[in-house]
Amino acid sequence: MKFLNGHEAKAIEGEEWKRQKSHWLGYADGLVRFSPGGWVLPTPFTKFADKYYDFKFRSTDVLVHTWAKCGTTWTQEIVWTMRNNPDLNHPMAGISVNARAPFLEFDMFMATAKKQDDNFLETFHRLCPGKDPSDGMFLQMTECAKDPRTIKSHLPLSLLPPSLLETTKVVAVLRNPKDVLVSYHHHCRLLNAHGYVGSLEEFVQYFVDDDLAYSPYWLHVKEVWEKREHPNLHIMFFEDMKADIMKELRRLDGFLETRLSDDQLDNVARHTGFGAMKTRAGDGGPASNHVNTEVLTKDGGFFRKGQSGDWKNKLSPEMEEKVNKYIEEKIKNIGVPFKFV
Repeated sequence: MKFLNGHEAKAIEGEEWKRQKSHWLGYADGLVRFSPGGWVLPTPFTKFADKYYDFKFRSTDVLVHTWAKCGTTWTQEIVWTMRNNPDLNHPMAGISVNARAPFLEFDMFMATAKKQDDNFLETFHRLCPGKDPSDGMFLQMTECAKDPRTIKSHLPLSLLPPSLLETTKVVAVLRNPKDVLVSYHHHCRLLNAHGYVGSLEEFVQYFVDDDLAYSPYWLHVKEVWEKREHPNLHIMFFEDMKADIMKELRRLDGFLETRLSDDQLDNVARHTGFGAMKTRAGDGGPASNHVNTEVLTKDGGFFRKGQSGDWKNKLSPEMEEKVNKYIEEKIKNIGVPFKFV
């Protein structure tokens, strides 16, 4: 099966799928690997792949672009607030951040849900009257969003429109791979769309083997870093955002040309702080009825810690050695100045 992006999709089958299926209860329709690149994605992605590649981005859009669990939700809330709500008086501020700043490809995870979420459906019909949700709720919510649109995606640049950076401002967030791994592990255990039931040790192996959904991590980072000089690309590091958010907001303000005052930037920092976002989202975060309640109760929800350096509390010396080898072999030569706090 070949797509507009020039990639071919091949189903993950045999012993490999048998192992994946035993650990990932959410991927009921299976997984595919897109080549070149070897990108691992849920099978429903194939229904929308050409639409994502041909998506009509606008010059007024901002795309928040990260690999999974690099501070995406935090950053999309920052960007949306800077562009739409710096005085904290926008009437849409109270609705879900994923409705205000849609998650472009989330339909590939929703497609295998046993039934559509009523809250998502209500939001979809309000924002996209007369549209058919089976054609992709999040894809169409992205299309129907009012200008200026803030959009998020974890897809690699090679699966997005080739004209993206010539058309649209992109805010990319990079985070050191050890914290990414630990945060993504919690995320995949928490959300039933992934339904991960394996161990952390097995998860580490999936990560270094480039077998997680959205993998390979290193190649995603490489594609972004190679474009770092493009005037429409602004790269932020999660660790820098945690260390000095006001400094990073001022840099972002210059890139977005929002020209906010110090008081407005302070509003943004307070409104998008971890505690404030966790309070607004509730313990389960977005779509809390789609979470594993046992994981939620024991280990926390969508907004768990929001810290740097938690990998030190989670990875055993053996796991860390595997990740260090992965970094040495696949990431070091890319030249990204990751910060291991």
